[in-house]
Amino acid sequence: MRSKISLLLLASALGACSYTPHDLPDRGLAPVNVPVVERADYSLDVAAPGGTLLPGEEQRLDSWFRNLGVGYGDTIYVDGAYADSARAQVAQVASRYGLLLGSGAPITQGAMPDSAVRVIVSRTRATVPNCPNWSRDALPNYNNRSMSNFGCAVNSNLAAMIANPEDLIQGRDASGLVDPRTGTKAVDIYRDKKPTGAGGLPAVSSKGQ
Repeated sequence: MRSKISLLLLASALGACSYTPHDLPDRGLAPVNVPVVERADYSLDVAAPGGTLLPGEEQRLDSWFRNLGVGYGDTIYVDGAYADSARAQVAQVASRYGLLLGSGAPITQGAMPDSAVRVIVSRTRATVPNCPNWSRDALPNYNNRSMSNFGCAVNSNLAAMIANPEDLIQGRDASGLVDPRTGTKAVDIYRDKKPTGAGGLPAVSSKGQ
């Protein structure tokens, strides 16, 4: 009887060591190491009295775009009292980088001169924080938790490869402009291409003829 009580006490003690009073996010199939999208806004005030950029301001704006390395995934806005009048000139500079102007403008810090417009470049970046993560040993694993590095490889590659990180937040709406021939071109080439061994083996002579 005494030995049974000792075994029960030992089992209770071991159960208390592995007991977790709250649920853990890494006890399911979904990884906790997921991409996090961050946005940064860069602004430049250009002189545009009456809504027309002064001579030399377009060149200054173009140099600023070039130094920032603007490209696909960036959004350009124009803010200020003369924003509507200056949009055409700013859009012409942005078109050199294959970008269109966005509607509205995000809130930025600092007062804007009365005779200027503020050009804003909004850029998003996707990263997976704390990866790689080997902070916890794989064993022992009493709570059946996934490895601390689980999801880091796949999600870090996804964050690095995605062209527009905002697609991770809201996806992409269907444009309706779909060409089925373009979508099936690669499949048609694969099917129509003759096998490499269809012509037989080439004649090879050891005499060099």
